[in-house]
Order: sequence, then structure tokens, then C-alpha cells
Amino acid sequence: MRSQNRYQTDTLSVVYFLSLVALGWINIYAADYDLENAVSFFDLNQSATKQLIWIGASFLIIAVIYILDYQFYDSFGYVIWGISIFFLLAVLFFGKEVAGSTSWFEIGFIKIQPAEFAKIATAIALAKYLNSLNTGGSVQRKLGLSTLLFLIPMGLIIMQGDLGSAVVFCSLILVLFREGLSGKLLFFSLYAVILFFLTLLIGQWILFLMVFVLFLICLGLFIKNKRGLILILCVAVLSCGLIKSVDFVLNEVLKEHQRLRVMSLINPNADPLGIGWNVSQSKIAIGSGGFMGKGFLKGTQTKFDFVPAQTTDFIFCTVGEEQGWLGGTLIMILFGAFFLRLLKIAERQKSNFVRIYGYSVVAIMFFHFAINIAMTIGLFPVIGIPLPFFSYGGSSLWTFTMLLFILLKLDSQRMEQLGH
Repeated sequence: MRSQNRYQTDTLSVVYFLSLVALGWINIYAADYDLENAVSFFDLNQSATKQLIWIGASFLIIAVIYILDYQFYDSFGYVIWGISIFFLLAVLFFGKEVAGSTSWFEIGFIKIQPAEFAKIATAIALAKYLNSLNTGGSVQRKLGLSTLLFLIPMGLIIMQGDLGSAVVFCSLILVLFREGLSGKLLFFSLYAVILFFLTLLIGQWILFLMVFVLFLICLGLFIKNKRGLILILCVAVLSCGLIKSVDFVLNEVLKEHQRLRVMSLINPNADPLGIGWNVSQSKIAIGSGGFMGKGFLKGTQTKFDFVPAQTTDFIFCTVGEEQGWLGGTLIMILFGAFFLRLLKIAERQKSNFVRIYGYSVVAIMFFHFAINIAMTIGLFPVIGIPLPFFSYGGSSLWTFTMLLFILLKLDSQRMEQLGH
């Protein structure tokens, strides 16, 4: 009986995968469809046709994953990571510039984005490193050092000008908390993000005054606690430094279009015909769908190309317009059930390596899902990251497919892993 269960792939996860890929392709077809200028279904200029090729190739990738021995990923984790770093460096010199970022290799009509595959390599390397940690007193320090595994590819991707892909690596911090990193870092990270946006909304001098008042209040509460006073002083100084650095980040670090996207989140009506066009049209498309939607292939915003990048970053507004609130909600429920299933798979592992990798998969995919949906409804700046299995593109589809099926391959061998 044990040998029969040893190689069993999680069927429910495969059903979720096939459902999401099929629904994604249907919506790509809807976003690409033009009734007045109908073309051959086999025309490679059509996104839906090319997406079918990427889907077919993804099944070949799945076959390769299952051919490889399950110990391959743990044994060669650092090698895989090193190869991904090499390609991230190579694309800086030999890559093609697309939408302001030099992050693509182009071979004929095929474009490969190394940053996507670096997510897989980093998840594997992080799992290998964290699996090697013992329970000694230096675990917190080693967990901190593990951030280098995703800070290095982040830095290289930022150099390419692709801020969106770089930000995704921040999701792996959640894996570190699952493995024992102090929750204080998460609290201070959220505090820094909130303070950044408050600086844009309120202004520096008002925030300086607020920080000073809070400092005096905390000073009175911890007047007899020397360690607490030092911590409060450090937080106050760092807060003032962050407030002062906002202008530098906006004007010196971010590119012009990235700065405008951040500012459009603060004031959506500042440039409705320029940088705010995508989001405003996306919200119009989703809102016009109402409860039940306009029907398949009947979305006017979609048909008249009001929303740029509608097959890629803004694919969800096609769902909202044609399937309405009901269709969008059902798809979000499907994603939610999928993520819960992956969490269950991660938690049932006896191997620390597989458990950590499983959490990395969930963190990366959930970050993509949450940020992409938030972008389309105007709750987050447009940073250009795809919706898993829905957005058009070979690199993103293959990345999510590989992330998932490496986990399913490892999970299918979990009984055998008990002997290692």
C-alpha cells in the first residue's frame, strides 16, 4: 500500500491548475478577439494562438520535471541559483529593451525573461539554505543572512529597470517568518511602508511633528527601561531618515513613469489621460460589468482596446467586464482554494526542504495574485506583474507551472523522503 501512494500526484492541485490555465486562455481570447477584423485562429500574431503554444510547451516542462529525480533540486539548489544570476547579468548586456526595462532575451517571436525563472531558482536555493540551519542561538542571524539569496537577484533586476519583478522577491520574507524570523521585522517593515505613503499624503513637517509627539509619549512610558529607550530613539531617528528619503527615492531611484504611477495612486485624477489612463479605464471596464457581466466577447472596453496591456497585466478587467462581479468573485475563490491546497501540501511535508519550498511557492503566487488584482482596481501602483496562469506570456506561464509542479513532484515522493 505504501508503494502505491509513494508516487501519487496531488490530483486536486492539478485540477486547479488546469482550470486556471483554461480560464486564463478563454479570457486572453476574449481580450484579443476582434469581430470586425477576424483572422485565422492559427495566426501567430494573435495572443490567444501563441498562448496555446506556451500551454503546450508547459506540458513538456511538466514531463521533464517528473523525469528528474526528486533529489535533484536539493542537491543542485545553489548551482541553479548561480545559473539564474549569470543570466540576470547577461541580460543587462545582451537583452532587448521592452517598456523601459532591459530584461528580455529575444529569439524570433519568443521572448524569455530571466527574472521570472530567477524566482524558481531563488525559492529552491532559499529552501536548501534554510533546511541546513540548526536550532542553535545563531538561527536569527542566519535567517537574516538568507535574505542575500533574494536581495542579490532583486538588485540585478532593479538594474534592468524592472521594478515590478524585483518587488516580487520581497514575498519570500514571509517564508522567513514561517521558519522563525522575529515578527518585529515584519512590524517595522509595515510601519516603513505606511510611513512612506503618509509622507506622500501629508507632508514631511507634519510627520516630523507626529514622530516627535509619539517619541515623547513613548519616552514617558519607558522612562525606567534603558533598553526600551534605546529602541524608541533608534525608531525615531530611522523614521525621520525615512521621511527625508522619500523625495530622494521618488526623484533619484525611481524612473519617471514609476514615480508617476506612485503619485497617481495618491491622486488618481492628477493625469487621467496619461499615466492614470490604464487604471481609470480598467476600473470603468470592471464597473461596467455590473453583477452578471456583459457576456462572453461582448465587453465594449475590451473590444475597442480602451485598456492597454489587457491580455497581460490587466487581464482581470476582461473578467470583470464580461463575467461581472459574480465571475470575478468566483475566480478569486478558485485562486483562494488553490492557495489553501498548496499550504496544506507544504504543511504535510516531513522534509524541511520541501516544506520551505512549498511556502515559497505560495508566497510568490499569492503576491502576484494580490498585487495584480489590486493594480487593476486602483489599490496599488501599476508595477507590471502578471496574474498567475491568466496573463498572456510564455515566461510567466512556464515559471508558475515549474513552481507548482516541482512542488507536486516533491510531494509525490514524500513517503520516499522519510528514508533520507
